[in-house]
Amino acid sequence: MATKTAETKEIIIPAIDIQGLTLKIVGDSPLIMHKWSEKAKKEILDKHMKKAKKGKDAKVPVADFIDSIYWLSHEPKEKTEKGFAEAIKNGATFGFPSVAFKASAVSAGYRSGVTKDKVSTYAAFHIDNEFVEINGIPEMREDMVRIGMTVDIRYRGEFKEWSAEVGVKYNASAISAEQIVNLFNLGGFACGIGEWRAEKGGTFGMYHVE
Repeated sequence: MATKTAETKEIIIPAIDIQGLTLKIVGDSPLIMHKWSEKAKKEILDKHMKKAKKGKDAKVPVADFIDSIYWLSHEPKEKTEKGFAEAIKNGATFGFPSVAFKASAVSAGYRSGVTKDKVSTYAAFHIDNEFVEINGIPEMREDMVRIGMTVDIRYRGEFKEWSAEVGVKYNASAISAEQIVNLFNLGGFACGIGEWRAEKGGTFGMYHVE
């Protein structure tokens, strides 16, 4: 009786082809920052650890504004208008988490039907460094916000005009440079970054690739 011979299949995996490009991002609407301050993180931790606290600390608008910003250099130790002015004078630089730019591009591609899933797109490209430097000078913004039944006033940094250079590394075997640019343009229009961004029903943090 003849025996079957197992068939051998050859699996070919395309070679990885890592390339890089730099995207010039230009803001189309103001960027609102809201970094978690050390004070806010401590309050959340104390709450989870059931530490008793008497009342709330007095709100200091300028300090809240300064703490809401992602500082790359010259963050003022003195959380005052004078401290902020000195930091700007000394050439302070600011940033924004690079994951926000990537998330906006990936999410917009999936939502618009351009990409089949988010997982494969996330693996196709990466953004250099933890933070992307934001060009511009932040101003203090005051907003009334409602959290559940509680109404509060928030003071945050707002870049009315801003731009950034985003360094991207991508696998050219999986995605092209043109597709990367298109994804970022989609992300800037449909999702945006920061608070009250387009993805969350707002109109802030929108951008395009120049």
